Amino acid sequence: MLMENVSSHKHFILDGFSELGALRPVLFIPFFIMYIVSLSANSMLLYVVISQRSLHSPMCILMAGMAFVDLSLPLFFVPNMLLSFLFDWRGISLTGCLVQMHFIHFIGTFQSTLLVWMALDRYFAICTPLYYHEHMTLPKFLKFIIPLLFRNVLLVTLFVSLAGTLSFCAGNVMNHCFCEHMALVELACGSTAINNLLGLLTVFLIPVADFIFITASYVVIFSSVFKSGRSGVKALHTCITHIVVMTVGLTLGQVAFLSYRIRNGLPAAIRVFTSTMYLLFPSCFNPIIYGIRTAEIRQHILKTLTCCRFVQTVPHS
Repeated sequence: MLMENVSSHKHFILDGFSELGALRPVLFIPFFIMYIVSLSANSMLLYVVISQRSLHSPMCILMAGMAFVDLSLPLFFVPNMLLSFLFDWRGISLTGCLVQMHFIHFIGTFQSTLLVWMALDRYFAICTPLYYHEHMTLPKFLKFIIPLLFRNVLLVTLFVSLAGTLSFCAGNVMNHCFCEHMALVELACGSTAINNLLGLLTVFLIPVADFIFITASYVVIFSSVFKSGRSGVKALHTCITHIVVMTVGLTLGQVAFLSYRIRNGLPAAIRVFTSTMYLLFPSCFNPIIYGIRTAEIRQHILKTLTCCRFVQTVPHS
């Protein structure tokens, strides 16, 4: 019995939305619809940018990068979650949990990091237009890419590896639909102060630091445009799109983050829902807002859809 108490669990149960009981399978429908919207919208955006040479500008390539992130992120947790809703498959090994956690958090960091690169693109385009193409050449832009890429890899690898060293003797039921860092750490016995500290440090050094940098960039950009008059107003249109995307992502992120640290009377299902929507909703929302608000992309998407409809209506001989 003593051995059982000190042994560490190697298998976990993902028990998200268990409060719904027999109604839990109904969740398959809304999450499946969102998953299909995410896959189709991001695939369309990627296809249009890749296939149209006129869209191979730095900004459109960054938008395609965001579409790739938004396409990839749901692949690591939504299929498993949907199968759990339908067939009650809730088990996952510790190794599988850590691998899933690493990919979710690592890919998720690029939702804010790509917005940093987009803010830099707008800064160079609006504040230093004569040197824009010089700044945006790949060799010069790499100095902005490599440090942030290294930061994301290092911090995510650190806190996931540290979570893997914990002993899980308190329980193996995780009240979540995927392996979220804090959901796993909460099951550990012994001190988790370092894990909590590293988790907070990662939040501060990635999304919060990115948000501060993006905000500062847009303050400079807007100040520059207002001083120069109407000449740069058109260029602000893309900035507004990025600000909308950033605001939605940041709001969902803060709600998900706070829901795990402020629990007074907050139902567990609400916590799970906000964490899930933080990952899934931007994947549906981002490609739609970029497709609607970016005129060049919107025109090519409409042209592609029109061509597809025409091909379907042409009778085969």
